[in-house]
Amino acid sequence: MEEQQNPLTYEIIKAAVAGKKWATEKVIAHYESYIEELATVKERQPDGSVRTFVDEDMKQSIILKLLEEIPNFPIEEAERIAGEE
Repeated sequence: MEEQQNPLTYEIIKAAVAGKKWATEKVIAHYESYIEELATVKERQPDGSVRTFVDEDMKQSIILKLLEEIPNFPIEEAERIAGEE
């Protein structure tokens, strides 16, 4: 499995849920390539060729949705489960 360049640690996730800007930036950086993959679209050109590009509006919408959902992460449940292990 490919080693990740920006691993998300428990501390980063906890800080992001608490609203720390530096942590939310790390979460976005962690998922950046996946977000770009989701926002990549193919558009057929008049000459029949296909142009592939990252739709920046779609990318920003995905990032915004991620930022909206970070505070909803069930950190208490994750701590409880981690405590049971």
